[in-house]
Amino acid sequence: MARNAEKAQSMLNRFLAGKQDEKRGPRAKRPYLASECNDLVEADKWRHGILREVGKKVMEIQNEGLGEHRIRDLNDEINKLIREKGHWERRIVELGGPDYSRVGPAVTDSKGKEVAELTGKGHGYKYFGAAKMLPGVKELFEAEPPKQIRKTRFQMHKAIDPDYYGFRDEDDGVLEKVEAEAEKFMRAQAVLEWEEKDHERQTHLASIHGEGYVPTETDDAAEGAQFVAYVELPDQKQIEARVLEKKKADLMAKYISPELQNAQAAAKDLLNIQR
Repeated sequence: MARNAEKAQSMLNRFLAGKQDEKRGPRAKRPYLASECNDLVEADKWRHGILREVGKKVMEIQNEGLGEHRIRDLNDEINKLIREKGHWERRIVELGGPDYSRVGPAVTDSKGKEVAELTGKGHGYKYFGAAKMLPGVKELFEAEPPKQIRKTRFQMHKAIDPDYYGFRDEDDGVLEKVEAEAEKFMRAQAVLEWEEKDHERQTHLASIHGEGYVPTETDDAAEGAQFVAYVELPDQKQIEARVLEKKKADLMAKYISPELQNAQAAAKDLLNIQR
């Protein structure tokens, strides 16, 4: 089956298309200069026609297989149509119509920066589709970040002055006022913490010696030397049993070979002897 493009080139289809063009009459040609148009509706119609042409060419330029020369020509044609569109937009404003140029988007690179006169073709020249990947154009949209120059030790020491070490921080008197207020607050907080700890200590001594007990210096020293154990300590019998087991183990290791000890341990495990 023939494709649509081949069908459109057939004799019958071309004949029918010619008849329809005859019925419509000759097509009006867009004026060369926008100033020649004095009708607002006509100017708006020509602007929309330019937009349609730009849309078709933008779709065509997306194909990277067209070749570098064809892509450059298409990009030039699109920019020419965009400049012509600007002429018609200014003419529409002169005729009392809306200002379309205010809502037009700016052309930016991949980092959001506006591309203006970086191309060498004047302000407002734009690249579309595959034209952005052409040699010499890709670098405009993917510009390398500026290299950071590392300062030498001499350059860094040149910027050091007495203010860097804080030698003149107290000349204006502001720092002394701030430090005095902070020191007063910290002293009050330290006294409050000491009073809370002293109250806990007095309560602890009163619970041990009675309500009417008055602590002395010797009691404070004895309390400071008091040892508090937080783990369970073995009594005398448990200590003696541990010492006896250690002596037995030393004698067994001295007179019995390790193989015999392992055999005895295995036998005790089998007989469930916990000794």
